[in-house]
Amino acid sequence: MTTIATTENPTIGNAQNAAAVTAQPVQSAHSAQSAQSVESARSAGPAGSASSAQSVGTTQFAETAMPTQFNEQARFANLQALHDADRTLVMGVLNITADSFSDGGLWLDPQKAAKHGADMMADGADIIDIGAESTRPGAQRIDAETEKQRVLGAVKALLPQGAVLSIDTTRASVAQAALEAGAQIINDVSGGQLDPDMARVVRDHDCLYIMQHWRGWLAGSHSGTPDQDTSYYEHGVLADVTAEMRRQLDALTSQGVDIRRIITDPGLGFSKPTPDHNMPLLAGLDQIKALGCPVLIGQSRKRFINGMLQELPWREAANDALHQADLDNATAAISALCAEHGAWAVRVHDVRRSVAAVRMGAVWRQATQELAR
Repeated sequence: MTTIATTENPTIGNAQNAAAVTAQPVQSAHSAQSAQSVESARSAGPAGSASSAQSVGTTQFAETAMPTQFNEQARFANLQALHDADRTLVMGVLNITADSFSDGGLWLDPQKAAKHGADMMADGADIIDIGAESTRPGAQRIDAETEKQRVLGAVKALLPQGAVLSIDTTRASVAQAALEAGAQIINDVSGGQLDPDMARVVRDHDCLYIMQHWRGWLAGSHSGTPDQDTSYYEHGVLADVTAEMRRQLDALTSQGVDIRRIITDPGLGFSKPTPDHNMPLLAGLDQIKALGCPVLIGQSRKRFINGMLQELPWREAANDALHQADLDNATAAISALCAEHGAWAVRVHDVRRSVAAVRMGAVWRQATQELAR
């Protein structure tokens, strides 16, 4: 196997299954984007249209021999093809943490982490999202060097297997090290607000950037709900979240981040503890897409899903394994709905269930579009 390295004309993932994508003229990722060009990019319509794909950087990645048992769906010829994917992707969660809310401690061992990542690829994951610091309510921060070493270990183990890698970090130093090691996406739950150097790192490296809606760390409340202090939405959760995300986008583009490299994420569960906080964002997915960027949904095993399942007749007697199965089944149902409404990707722990669910949602979406013709 060959490791992924930056070249002039290779593909992301398996070159034999590469999507047919025409390379666009290269635009320097180092140049700051003027306010006029940002507005022009937005007026071109949602990312993915032909007009929005013009004059963007096309850093590509060297051909990698991918084992045949891994995902045989079409791969991506370059970053823009990944950004403009015409189907809903599945992002598998790889938490290399001691205290994540769902699977903390399971994948701390480097060999176990590498195997779990490979297993998710075999189950059909398009992207592996590597996180080395828990962002659950009340989680304690780890030092930057520990986070960096955990992330780089997983990157080096999974790149030779053809993985498209996203790095779940709020630290610019970790993001830069991972990108230089070959990662292609930065997934920042703070949306660029926690580390003032993050925008520079993203601007200066040809990568995709996932900008999540964020109001602060989920801790510090004097009540029983960790994020109650940040979960009040004066004009309704959908209106306030979209307005705040628009300001986050403006802040990033004003620092030179190309809007055509940005994925948005409404941040389900972050300052949104209840179903009443999260369901309007799912139902209002089209309004979030109207910001002009593809949308990632991270619903997997979140507490708002657990809250909606409490009245199931078997929940009280169910053991932990059955509780988790319920959460994964509900997560997959939301994945299907997200695919039906054209989300860019879903971020999930149980990849296989959501791969099947996304397939069904995509078929439903296609049938609906054909009926509308």
